[in-house]
Amino acid sequence: MQAAAGVTGGCLCKAVTYRVSGALRPVIACHCSQCRKTSGHHVAATSAPRDSVVIAGNVIWYGSSDMAQRGFCGTCGSNLFWDGPGTHLSIFAGTLDGTTGLRLAGHIFCADKGDYYDIGGRLSCVDGADPDMTTQVIA
Repeated sequence: MQAAAGVTGGCLCKAVTYRVSGALRPVIACHCSQCRKTSGHHVAATSAPRDSVVIAGNVIWYGSSDMAQRGFCGTCGSNLFWDGPGTHLSIFAGTLDGTTGLRLAGHIFCADKGDYYDIGGRLSCVDGADPDMTTQVIA
């Protein structure tokens, strides 16, 4: 299920806000070691076409790999975005305002998950990247 266009979101202190005019992809949980290190657990993210996202405020971008960067608020530290070289910007679902209409659709990098929790349920769980579920990083 995709969310309707026109959703908003932002960080905890409201120094960074954003508006998405395009449709959002269903939420995917990423259990990779980078997501676990930056969030303290796994990351639940949606994505939208980059040109449909308008960001207000000062996002600090950290180059987390050769192909991607992570955006966070420099004031409160909220993790907001993951950006790679594709057409979409990943948006951390917990930063969206209000009711989104989105649902969790699956899990990626399950082989890297922490040993202190189990992934239950009937959703897809793949050991690594899955191009059908995630933001494409190769244009």
